[in-house]
Amino acid sequence: MKGIIFNLLEGQVEHQAGASAWDGLLDDAGLDGGYSAIGDYPTSELEQLVAAQARRAGTTERDAVRSFGHGSLLTLAEGFPDFFTPHDRTVDFLLTLNDVIHPQVRKLHAAARPPEFDFTVLGDDELRIVYRSHRHLCGMAEGMIAGAATYYGQVARITHEACVLDGASDCVLHCTFGGPDDDPRADA
Repeated sequence: MKGIIFNLLEGQVEHQAGASAWDGLLDDAGLDGGYSAIGDYPTSELEQLVAAQARRAGTTERDAVRSFGHGSLLTLAEGFPDFFTPHDRTVDFLLTLNDVIHPQVRKLHAAARPPEFDFTVLGDDELRIVYRSHRHLCGMAEGMIAGAATYYGQVARITHEACVLDGASDCVLHCTFGGPDDDPRADA
């Protein structure tokens, strides 16, 4: 896994809890840190950091990785606006992942192995997404999808119809995107 992912987590932790929080998280995870953006690191180290973050936050690891994915997408949008500004809606942006964004990632980092997505467009603001990755970080994908919706001023409703973590061959996500008034949680 590329070090930029670890750098994104470090930035989020420091933003939320201060500069010393990252060192504390590394200690909690039993890791040394020192992640270079272009370096390659075991996925297990990210898993250890997310587990430590979940313990600190009193949440599940899956919720912690979703939150990380959400924040990471927003950070990436700030750092790489050219990928985001050509689009007006979440669906339009997501449909560029395989053909525009991930090829650019591979140009910058030849050894990178970003996930693959198969999309079925079900409506203007509705997708079925098959997520494939040897890392099985579907929670991060969910968070990034929700982060994209936040960026475009939409609300994501994501149903995880099938999951590799539950024994399925692939993860299948049913996603709909609407405005804040369409969010069923607004009435809660």
